[in-house]
Amino acid sequence: MIQKDPLHGKTLEAIVTKLVDHFGWDELGQIITINCFMVDPSIKSSLTFLRKTAWARKKVEGLYISITDGKD
Repeated sequence: MIQKDPLHGKTLEAIVTKLVDHFGWDELGQIITINCFMVDPSIKSSLTFLRKTAWARKKVEGLYISITDGKD
């Protein structure tokens, strides 16, 4: 059986929102140390940064997969 992509159909905004709801900005900034999570955080500023920064986006997507186990 072929595994489907756990991120299929998920927008980056939905992923970041789920992480913020799950961890809060403070804990999220400790887990993934990037300024958009630690200094005056917002969904909008995070999306702007993550869309331009592939390594940070990979970390965010990996964390999302780890908390949802691909289900959500």
